[in-house]
Amino acid sequence: MSDHWDVVIVGAGIVGSACALECANRGLRTAVVESKGIGSGATAAGMGHIVVMDDSPAQMALTHYSQTLWQGLADRLPANVEYEACGTLWVASDEEEMQEVRRKSPQYASAGISTEILDSQMLAEAEPHLRQPLAGALLAPSDAVLYPPCAAAYLLGEAIRLGARLYSRKALLAQAGKVRLDDGTELQAACIVNAGGADAGVLRSGLPIKKRKGHLVITDRYPGFVRHQLVELGYLKSAHSVTSDSVAFNVQPRRTGQVLIGSSRQYNADDPAVDTQILHNMIERAKWYMPDIGALSAIRVWTGFRAATPDKLPLIGPCPDDESLFLATGHEGLGITTSLGTACLLADHLQGIATKIPIEPYLPARFARSEAHA
Repeated sequence: MSDHWDVVIVGAGIVGSACALECANRGLRTAVVESKGIGSGATAAGMGHIVVMDDSPAQMALTHYSQTLWQGLADRLPANVEYEACGTLWVASDEEEMQEVRRKSPQYASAGISTEILDSQMLAEAEPHLRQPLAGALLAPSDAVLYPPCAAAYLLGEAIRLGARLYSRKALLAQAGKVRLDDGTELQAACIVNAGGADAGVLRSGLPIKKRKGHLVITDRYPGFVRHQLVELGYLKSAHSVTSDSVAFNVQPRRTGQVLIGSSRQYNADDPAVDTQILHNMIERAKWYMPDIGALSAIRVWTGFRAATPDKLPLIGPCPDDESLFLATGHEGLGITTSLGTACLLADHLQGIATKIPIEPYLPARFARSEAHA
């Protein structure tokens, strides 16, 4: 049995779901293949931070573009997505990190993003449960949080409402304009999108992505305990390590009154079981910044795997050796933020429309060029 589509997307995480909605919204006959459940992979392992990051100009461009798209969608999101424009506080523990605060502020301003520098007293007033004294923080008020699995379900549901079809099957092959499912069905399309996240390499060997394991903890309900997304500035150092395990203080308020605690990153860790040492280190890090957090009751701990690339930028666009196969993976910890931007870049590119931001930094061909010049 063979079905014909304009676009077939493999993977219904938040990136695949966003791609499905964007394609369906443009009138493309769109199919989605997902065997494990909508938003059940890296999406379920994400904190749901809609954040602008400035590790590189390309990262800032994509996160800012995507955040703007989320802001435009916010009023239409259902209540269960729990979209909250709570802002981010990048917390500086000492004067050295305050220098980073002062560096980041004009960099954000140059991109049209407003920020505010908080001194020690202002930070204490903004977040009373933080350790005192801390040096200060950078407030990014345009940042938001949401609940990723429900966000993915909403995006895919809207795509289906517009005519997209979901195949709840496993894809065994995806190449040369064909996707073969485990029940023998063959889907044919001019464009196939591999949005498999950390499992993207199962269908396409040789991709420059690695699995990165992370832990999350969620507490019982403590309304008002945390008011902003809180991230230590040291996170920028630990999170950008591409070789070593790391933990960092990263705490998020939820609309339910719960507190979501992260974060950890591990390479070469394929076991999904909770690593008690990593979990201990993560909680101790959170307690250093927020001593009272140790008294909160945790109700769930879980792990997940994210797809990381060597240059910390996602793979968005066609594979160099298969014009029918497009990639939308490698977002690591920014897939929630960049899902909408990824979908627009991908749809523009496959339709031959000029993209709103340059797509070149994210094209998979950049790694083929790197190998050729090595």
